[in-house]
Amino acid sequence: MIRLTWVQPEDLVGHELRQAAEDGRGALPEVTAVAARWHAAGGHDAPPRAGASAGSAPEELRTLAGELLDELAAIPSPLPEPSGFEEIVASCPDWPAARLPVRPEPGRVLAAWWGRAAGCLLGKPVEKIPREGIRAIAEATGNWPIRGWFTAKGLPPEIAERWPWNRRSAATSLAENIDGVPEDDDLNYALLALSVLERHGPGFTTEDVARTWLDALPAGRVFTAERAAYRNLLMGLEPPATAVHRNPFREWIGALIRADVYGWASPGDPATAASWAWRDARLSHTANGIYGAMFAAAMCAQALVAGSVNEVIEAGLSVVPPGSRLAEAVRQAVADAAAEPGFERVADRLYARHGHLHWVHTVNNAALLAAALVHGAGDFAATVGAAVAGGWDTDSAAATAGSVAGALAGGVPERWTTRDRLASSLPGFDGVSIESLAARTLALIEGGRR
Repeated sequence: MIRLTWVQPEDLVGHELRQAAEDGRGALPEVTAVAARWHAAGGHDAPPRAGASAGSAPEELRTLAGELLDELAAIPSPLPEPSGFEEIVASCPDWPAARLPVRPEPGRVLAAWWGRAAGCLLGKPVEKIPREGIRAIAEATGNWPIRGWFTAKGLPPEIAERWPWNRRSAATSLAENIDGVPEDDDLNYALLALSVLERHGPGFTTEDVARTWLDALPAGRVFTAERAAYRNLLMGLEPPATAVHRNPFREWIGALIRADVYGWASPGDPATAASWAWRDARLSHTANGIYGAMFAAAMCAQALVAGSVNEVIEAGLSVVPPGSRLAEAVRQAVADAAAEPGFERVADRLYARHGHLHWVHTVNNAALLAAALVHGAGDFAATVGAAVAGGWDTDSAAATAGSVAGALAGGVPERWTTRDRLASSLPGFDGVSIESLAARTLALIEGGRR
């Protein structure tokens, strides 16, 4: 039996109740009443894990799940975390002025692409392995603190058995197997953003992003919020309804991983980068899910022209509502990383505050990203190594960390590059070179300067 995860109503109610607890609705009487009805009917808070084989839910339970999801969606969050662009700008006292994009050094654009690819590749084999397992693997192979690719060579069998690799990724992302950059959704979305800007220019709309998804993005290569939004598009819904209809993952990390190219195409202009990221993110996300994308895009825009990590993070925070959960988490993470020389102590503090969040939530991963950048202080290996050692969304956090660190440094050490070939499931991109992608990005920048 084929069971499609992330879309069945009975799998989503538990996630929506968890989302309600996070966005201030959890204690509301109408939410607790929904939870009671769900549990009384035999519903569970924890759906089957992705990819698990399971039978269909009874029709009555599935029908009830749909009704409860719609009831929960009608209950607004009391938190001051807007999703509309004008409201976001109005809530940001330090919102930057839009300006003509700066012409960056070409090597910094190339380094941003390579940095994203390398960070993603480093985190792939240990994705879904918890923090303690990542450390055990790295220590057993002489790679702690993490300063190089993971390897199975010399890994004791008992550790390999206790902490199995992400099997789909290990064949292409362990040191002994790397031959070019393997396909990954964290890289597919960068290619999609490039396509959107090339096809539609700076005036692109959320609807243009949606059409690009439907034209080029295989349905089987979208997950969580993106899968829900994709389903909603096929149902005939339009943005922003695509982001909220039965989508409890709307504050997870998906929009953040789609944002780098919007920053690279507007160097020195965080405001424009953030506005482009907002147009993309609103297809599938709301509130902190959108802020994560804007934060990443603004950082990537500044990283191509900045001289310090602090300058980059300030640019990122300037486009995020300061009273939001994401802004608070990032500020605390930056303070921790600046005060603690050992990253494990920093990670301990991150987990103390955000350990209750799902491992692919935006807030915890944005905090980890900021902490890794501050800890790394411009050192590429230290930055991506910390992002992976944090143990949440290892490939996604390290991809964005690598993007920023590479751009800031103006280059990625040769040992972090591979054969210049990127695999992709998107039409027209499989086998493309990183060098050609950087050239196309530079062409977008020049077009924006005219």
